[in-house]
Amino acid sequence: MPKRILEGEVVSNKTDKTITVLVERRFMHPLYKKYIKKTDKYAAHDPANQCQIGERVQIIECRPISKSKRWTLVGANEVEAAPKEAKKAAPKKDEAKKPAEKKPAAKKTTAKKDK
Repeated sequence: MPKRILEGEVVSNKTDKTITVLVERRFMHPLYKKYIKKTDKYAAHDPANQCQIGERVQIIECRPISKSKRWTLVGANEVEAAPKEAKKAAPKKDEAKKPAEKKPAAKKTTAKKDK
């Protein structure tokens, strides 16, 4: 049986030779047909302590290393980390160049009371 390879983000590297990887997956709900995000955390073996928090990494299934570690780090440099700032939508170039169009001011009418 082939070994599974998962991709996720390192959320903790505090323990020695171990990282915690948050893996997010999307799937369609069978009844409501809406996409659902589900996250799982995996403890993975990092023998060189090379990973930092926020990096995108790949992990692969392996034999049990400890009570909770069943995954090993494949590579941190192979997967490019997307900076969180780049995810924000930047204004389009055409919209930034156009000056704001002014609408003509509406005339104010005062209602006079007849006595």
